[in-house]
Amino acid sequence: MKRFVNTVILILASYGIFAQSSMDAGFQLLENGDFSKAENFFGDFLKDNPNNKTAQICYGRAVGLNGNPNKANTLFNGMMEENPDDYEVRINYYESFLWGKRYTEAEKMYAGLVEDYPNKFGAVLGYANTLSNLQKYDAALVWIDKALAIEPGNPSALTSKKYMNLGLANTLMKNQNYDNAKSKLTSIFSDFPNDKETLLNLANIYLITKEVDSAKATYRTLAVNKKDSIVALNGIALAEHIGEDDKEALKVALTAKSKVNTVDDIKLRERTYERYAQALIWNRKFVQARNYIDSLSNSYGDGNWMSALKATLGMYTGNIKSSLKHYDTILETDSISFDGNLGKANALFARGKIDEAYVATYKTLDIFENQKDAKGLLEKMNGIYSPTIQEQVSYSFDNGNNLAYASNTTVNLPFSTKLQSTFNYQYRLTENSETTAKAHTHTATAGITYAMLPKLKVVGVAGLNNAQFDGNGYTQPILHAKLVTEPYRLQNLEVGYQREVQNFNTDLIEREIVMNHYGLNYNIGSNFGLGWYTQLMHTEQSDENQRELLFTSLYFTALRKPTLKFGLNYQFLAFAEQVPTIYFSPEKYQVGEFFAELAGKFGNKSTYSINAATGLQQVEDDAITSIFRAEANIKHQFSKRLMGGLYGKYSNIASATAAGFQFTEMGIQIKWLLKKQPLFSTNK
Repeated sequence: MKRFVNTVILILASYGIFAQSSMDAGFQLLENGDFSKAENFFGDFLKDNPNNKTAQICYGRAVGLNGNPNKANTLFNGMMEENPDDYEVRINYYESFLWGKRYTEAEKMYAGLVEDYPNKFGAVLGYANTLSNLQKYDAALVWIDKALAIEPGNPSALTSKKYMNLGLANTLMKNQNYDNAKSKLTSIFSDFPNDKETLLNLANIYLITKEVDSAKATYRTLAVNKKDSIVALNGIALAEHIGEDDKEALKVALTAKSKVNTVDDIKLRERTYERYAQALIWNRKFVQARNYIDSLSNSYGDGNWMSALKATLGMYTGNIKSSLKHYDTILETDSISFDGNLGKANALFARGKIDEAYVATYKTLDIFENQKDAKGLLEKMNGIYSPTIQEQVSYSFDNGNNLAYASNTTVNLPFSTKLQSTFNYQYRLTENSETTAKAHTHTATAGITYAMLPKLKVVGVAGLNNAQFDGNGYTQPILHAKLVTEPYRLQNLEVGYQREVQNFNTDLIEREIVMNHYGLNYNIGSNFGLGWYTQLMHTEQSDENQRELLFTSLYFTALRKPTLKFGLNYQFLAFAEQVPTIYFSPEKYQVGEFFAELAGKFGNKSTYSINAATGLQQVEDDAITSIFRAEANIKHQFSKRLMGGLYGKYSNIASATAAGFQFTEMGIQIKWLLKKQPLFSTNK
């Protein structure tokens, strides 16, 4: 509008119309933006003065700005035929192409105009705005500076320059060139100090780059009045969430909620209530969140923002089916909704509908080009379904003078989102430093995993185990089959069979003990952090012995970021036959322990995890003894395709050898994605 007013004033000044009092009312209507009345005024004026060029120009402008750019273009085209070299007619004719969003045509015309009139402010400004509309922001900024050189400080040109920098910053942000985007935004402050739109865009980039303190400072700068203070509080609450301080996020959101009722702004009120509901969900106050969302739904109906809240609650509570329904509801009324499209993609992924998740993710990226979260989801899925190779090299020793060097190589080749293949080769050298006995084992297996349903997988593995020792050796088949499913929400169940050969130390390898395991693993979680894991296993051995194993763990997740989990474990072990001189085989063995696990990130690309357990163990009716075990690992993401890390573990829990056993292992792990994308097509 400012550009329009400036151009009108230019026309009026050129023709000396300020002196024509008979047209003053029409000029005023144009300047006030009352284009419908201006169209009627100049239309009536032209009935008595059909050849008045100024009235013709004003009428054309009123028609075009009143929503009929094609008619205006036709009118100016007629004037061009009569006045082909008239600057004012040309510039208005060219501007009519902008009203009709015919920017490519306008670009060529303005290029000719600025060549003929390089010092005309209106021509240079029009060309700059045309380039800006074509998103040629770098060139547009060059020409807007030329316009400002002609008329320094011109408000219309300064406003255009602001939006060019905003547009260029948005393009840079989409391309993840965040530093240059921030630079473009901060340059706006020299002409428009603490401009609201600029501050909001700058804060958004800080949120994307997780520069939480800078985001909060930017929002505080925005808070210059009551409404903007509430907008700032909503932004700060989100920043606290991104900074992993959800308790503070809830406090800030509650403050915003308490203030927004004093403001007469329905949209701001809805956004504030939405942020408070989100903060409740972030803090896992699910019952309170559900009740609050229901109360909002009763007051505001079931709009898209309400559906988004219900979908978010479903994602956090594991009710993915409900979330999908709500995201579909959003998309029915707004097919290009960001929350609807990306939310549905994430829900489909969580539901195990990977092919559909790919489709939804690509659709999101078609609408929101280079959007960071959508690209992150795509990279996550590609990382799961791209071919990978993993290598683990380890060294272990125990207090029985046993040493072992091992390497384990695994290649994963997914053929589709439903069918994956796995190839594994393990080499293990065991020796006893006291007896000097040595044994080599080579184990090679191939397996497939097939997703029969989104939450039902079958796994089959087959291979050979070859052992060599003291000039002797044998080869035994290896088998593993299991069914993996989620029978109910927040539950996981595995049922399977495994045939393996005991290879812990040289003595056991020489005895060629084959173990046939029949097992069940079951885990049930909850929305309040409590979980229960149980493992049951029956083992039949080639030496005609049998083993029964029960392991159960009741655990509580106290923190999410970093993850802090602790709980109680109980293990019961019993062998049908006791052969203590050969291997640890008590009639009854029990362990009770307390454990804690801490996992998180340090830096942007490194993770750590530490877990430890201590408690008591009893072998048959012997005296109770203490136990301790611990494990730690550090991993680093060297690139998007290469990850590596170190690990170490120690245990004195009774094992395959005997009670009083102490075992230490340390090693290196490497994972490399052979390709950035899956072998199969995902863009459907």
